[in-house]
Amino acid sequence: MSKAIGMVEYKTVSTGLLVADTMLKTAQVEIIEAQTVCPGKYIVLLRGDLSAINACIETARTRYSEHLIDSFILGNPHESIFAAIYGATQIEKINALGILETFSAASIIVAADEAAKTAQVELIELRIARGMCGKSYLLLTGEVAAVEAAIAKAKAAVGENAMLLDSAIIANPDDKLCKSIL
Repeated sequence: MSKAIGMVEYKTVSTGLLVADTMLKTAQVEIIEAQTVCPGKYIVLLRGDLSAINACIETARTRYSEHLIDSFILGNPHESIFAAIYGATQIEKINALGILETFSAASIIVAADEAAKTAQVELIELRIARGMCGKSYLLLTGEVAAVEAAIAKAKAAVGENAMLLDSAIIANPDDKLCKSIL
């Protein structure tokens, strides 16, 4: 299967499970993740060929729009997204720290993809709506100018859908903070 991914995020678990089943019956895709996240929302993250992902996400958006919070389709996601989602990123040193927070799970993955493709940065973590009342955030590192460019591009990407909550850049974070993040 190709590297395309897509996600839908729903207000209710029942609609989320219904949508997951519908998408699996729509096209040949794999579920990366399908689960409840805070506060009782349901996300479905899929991978497959771009045409299959398009068909599944469009079917979900069209048939079950009433409870849809957010969604995305990425034809060629940056490979570092997956390690950041699962907390498996190996970072030696944090130079500058970029933080971006969104109102949805789907938007943080789009923001991370934009950031990683914009500048020479490393994604540290993507926290997707777990334990945060449905909000999500990303952490990334690199040289100050690269982090600034990456965060600016990520803000623009999620700001279009009114999903941006906040962001910050710490030019030289304290070593104690870095140790707590890594």
